[in-house]
Amino acid sequence: MTHGVEKSSTGLSQSLIEKFIQTISAVRASSDNTLMAYRRDLLDCEQGLAGYRSNLKDCNAKDLRKVISWWHERGLSSRSVGRRLSTIRQFMLWAVESGFRANNPTHWIDNPSVPKTLPKSLTEIEIKELIEATSTLPSKTEAFRARAMLEILYATGLRVSELINLKVNQFKRNPEVIFIIGKGGRERILPLGEMARDVAQRWLEFRDAEKNFLLSDLMFPDDAGTKMSRQKFSQILKKLASFSGIDKSRVSPHKLRHSFASHMLNRGADLRSIQSLLGHASISTTQIYTATRPERLSGLVKNAHPLASSQQDK
Repeated sequence: MTHGVEKSSTGLSQSLIEKFIQTISAVRASSDNTLMAYRRDLLDCEQGLAGYRSNLKDCNAKDLRKVISWWHERGLSSRSVGRRLSTIRQFMLWAVESGFRANNPTHWIDNPSVPKTLPKSLTEIEIKELIEATSTLPSKTEAFRARAMLEILYATGLRVSELINLKVNQFKRNPEVIFIIGKGGRERILPLGEMARDVAQRWLEFRDAEKNFLLSDLMFPDDAGTKMSRQKFSQILKKLASFSGIDKSRVSPHKLRHSFASHMLNRGADLRSIQSLLGHASISTTQIYTATRPERLSGLVKNAHPLASSQQDK
């Protein structure tokens, strides 16, 4: 079978894909990266369907199963296939609600079995070593900025995209909380600890004296005064890991977010609070952290349940 895309069906399908992307962008305030991923998934599905003389507007469940088999034949993992299928489900739901399709063929498609991977985090000591390693960076500006970014990231559990988009006005007047609009346009308020507030204020004083930063409204601009890229911050973390003697493969912005959540849970925070701080839409996403420390839940039951210990109420 040759997966060449027929012009007639592709033009119509691409038009629907762009309408879907515009709707998602307007309704959910999704990030550019999320929208690009949706578009890639749908175009890839359209390419597969074209090989079976079908398209996104007219396909049935049998057609989609053939495309899923094609993905597996290409060596895509179950996780990647599941992500693409999730995008198609959203597209089909929108297409039916918008009147472009009479039915939703994904109702009859099962999700692939995806093995659960536990979030990996650093130890509290390793986090401290990373923060202390910022003093080894070559320039005072780079060192001061990296320390402030690390302190605030670890204090709040921000996503890296949220961190690099922080604005100066969010930290003026030494606030005790910052307001974040995160993934999917969800809003949350994050408390800033005393140490994070202190490092933020000291960084503000330093950045305001740097002429390259004067015209930027970003809290952590790069050296040219423009927005720092996710890749640049990841490179900084890798450099700090090398200075600290930590395996670079274990260090990333997302693993610092995992560390924040795991350490909070270990020290007694409840799941609902962690869910709110991380900005998870569902508690099921947050619950995975309990699997990393089953003794934490055992201890909670032992200390809190009235019949868990013979010494209770004595």
